[in-house]
Amino acid sequence: MTHVSLESTVAAVRPADQPAMAAARELQGRLTKPAGSLGALEELSVRLAGVAGTCPPPLPAPAAVAVFAGDHGVHAQGVSPWPQEVTAQMVANFLAGGAVVNAFARQAGAEVTVVDVGVATPPPAGDGLIEANVRRGTRDMTVEPALTRDEARAAVETGIRVAEQLLAGGAACLLTGDMGIANTTPAAALIAAFTGCTAEEATGRGTGIDDATHAHKITVVRAALDRHAPDPDDPLGVLASVGGLEHAALAGFILAAAAHRVPVIIDGVIAASGALAAAAFAPDAVAAMVAGHLSVEPGAAVALSHLGLEPLLDLGMRLGEGSGAVLALPVVAAAVRVLHEVATFDSAGVSEK
Repeated sequence: MTHVSLESTVAAVRPADQPAMAAARELQGRLTKPAGSLGALEELSVRLAGVAGTCPPPLPAPAAVAVFAGDHGVHAQGVSPWPQEVTAQMVANFLAGGAVVNAFARQAGAEVTVVDVGVATPPPAGDGLIEANVRRGTRDMTVEPALTRDEARAAVETGIRVAEQLLAGGAACLLTGDMGIANTTPAAALIAAFTGCTAEEATGRGTGIDDATHAHKITVVRAALDRHAPDPDDPLGVLASVGGLEHAALAGFILAAAAHRVPVIIDGVIAASGALAAAAFAPDAVAAMVAGHLSVEPGAAVALSHLGLEPLLDLGMRLGEGSGAVLALPVVAAAVRVLHEVATFDSAGVSEK
């Protein structure tokens, strides 16, 4: 993989193309349907034209999911009922094709790549695994910064390299995935740091914890924020102090999609926290982001609202892995296909009102 820097990627991010968006709006008005009758899909098609800089935009196929996996020192604070070994075990499950994201990806026709960016125990090698481990899990963010600035940068640039590799392989749409036991705790800290919301507003139940553990988790998130006072104008510093290696890699992955004018479908709360970091590095990167679904993790709604993104699906999911992003892929493809294939009133000989 060629080395691509954070700075050069950020510099390549451009605003959405306004003439292409205007052309898509005008075309939507001439198609054989009542104006506005496709609701959010019409605005989505316009946004995707703006990302691509052309109308109609290319179909989002082939699509590639990258599942970034990492472990977390804050696991020692008892924020998750799951043992840390599950991260590496799930990496093996992804590689074997046995996880939910694999099943959904087969349904949607997307390829799954797994990236070890920070797993504590080395997972077994396998087809579809990119070994890019920056460090074997983060440090405990309640005690010290989770990462050094150099480690955070290395993780962001790993995400950029993975995106570049998938795009070079022909991907026309990127989808975010993640795996990491305890990773909703740093996600909550990142969301609070970037949006200014409270630890309570950002912190949910993750993989399913009881009331006492949830209250403790909020205390842990607040302690990390109080210790580091992360500055949202210094996104690399925020990622280093309270982030995870997979969150940082997702930020780079999202930035690279934006730099290449390719849509990136954001999954749940982990991806949303990475998207906040990407937007802090390059505000125009938001143009390339499509919110796949609304996770029931409360921080996800806070993050998407801050980014100004409307989720396409709301199915009460909170799995991660990229599952919600993959389910949204056919919706994204349908929005684009309308601009390619639906007849205009003129061409179809249909009378307008």
